[in-house]
Amino acid sequence: MASPSPGHSITLRVKAPSSFTATTELAAAVGAAGAAITALDVAESRHDSIIVDVTCNTVNDEHGEEVRDALDALDGISVVKVSDRTFLMHLGGKLEVMPKVALRNRDELSRAYTPGVARVCRAIADHPEDARRLTVKRNTIAVVTDGSAVLGLGNIGPAAALPVMEGKAALFKQFANVDAWPVCLDTQDTEEIISIVKALAPVYGGVNLEDIAAPRCFEIEDRLREELDIPVFHDDQHGTAIVTLAALENALRVVDKKIEDTAIVVSGVGAAGHAIIQLLKAQGATNIIACGREGAIHKGQQHSDPHRQWIGEHTNQQEFSGSLHEAMAGADVFIGVSAPDVLGEEQIKAMADNAIVFAMANPDPEVDPLVAAQHAAVVATGRSDFPNQINNVLAFPGFFRGLLDASATDITTPMLTAAADSIARRVEPGELNASYIIPSVFDPHVAADVASAVAEAAGQSKE
Repeated sequence: MASPSPGHSITLRVKAPSSFTATTELAAAVGAAGAAITALDVAESRHDSIIVDVTCNTVNDEHGEEVRDALDALDGISVVKVSDRTFLMHLGGKLEVMPKVALRNRDELSRAYTPGVARVCRAIADHPEDARRLTVKRNTIAVVTDGSAVLGLGNIGPAAALPVMEGKAALFKQFANVDAWPVCLDTQDTEEIISIVKALAPVYGGVNLEDIAAPRCFEIEDRLREELDIPVFHDDQHGTAIVTLAALENALRVVDKKIEDTAIVVSGVGAAGHAIIQLLKAQGATNIIACGREGAIHKGQQHSDPHRQWIGEHTNQQEFSGSLHEAMAGADVFIGVSAPDVLGEEQIKAMADNAIVFAMANPDPEVDPLVAAQHAAVVATGRSDFPNQINNVLAFPGFFRGLLDASATDITTPMLTAAADSIARRVEPGELNASYIIPSVFDPHVAADVASAVAEAAGQSKE
């Protein structure tokens, strides 16, 4: 059985006899059922009974029912109600709009709204660039999705994707004080998405594209970057690439290897894989083999997808044409952004000495991290329950903070590498080891460091 997780946390309201051992019996029953108890509170007390709220982490919904049955089976105990704490957190959504100015009297109302607001409107009409200074555009971005490639869930549509986008917006605010708003579009037509985002752009200082399926995401991003005067960032590509490069820089320090000397195998040639390869090459990597479902991508192939064609022309100079398993022999680095369980112990064992394995498929990685750790020197995943979590939240809040602070109009490769370098440097030399190559997502300095690095790179691009 998998481990209990906070993502499946429940609170059981239980009626029990008012005995000295009642709460102890409840805790023991929850533990015996395999759940992890996190809180036990007496919510109400009467002469002959008590109401107890028992909060615990479970494995899944079925496990929650097993815990309920275990408590119901105790003498004199009855479960009154079971609440799913994750669903409770999402009731009514996770975002709200709050005014930044007080509206307590006619004087303040006259300046915030009519008639005073008309003066500001006319100023922006005369000087459109002032919208960045005088409206929410200064600090607001759109988190845009069509719900076609939601992580781990697939094509679930815009309404079902909304909780993810709300969460993303909350992270922007929490970590970098960037105001973000979900824009979930009820279309998966490329031209329609481009048209809608262009029409919405006057409100926003930037666009974060999220969970749009490849290859459409490439064209949408390319067109919007070309046709808008605000930065367009595709987090599935560039956020993943930034954090992957940051982790790799430190992992290479641990094993005392240089990026230009390492043989790198990338599993997955979608949006994330393509962006990772581009950024690795920009940082000096020369020996990269990228593998899709049919094996290694090489120059002799023809692909209808121009991004896959680019990979074939700019990697795998030896024109290796074997399988992913064959490509692993002698590799220094494996980077997985593909599918669960595509590798086994044999393939990790076949890698070079002091190998690095980044198995980032979520929630189930390309190889069991515990198995990989038996043979690789450094192992990282996208999960929070193993060391070295490669998580985009280390990149995107600070990245947009820097873009907004610099009034950037586009995103450049030097901005991406600067962000990666700043994340890597948050791990001090004295802290660096095989189990700590990437800072915690809760490190309060990461977003500010990334913002500063991106803003500086943006300033240099304007010179």
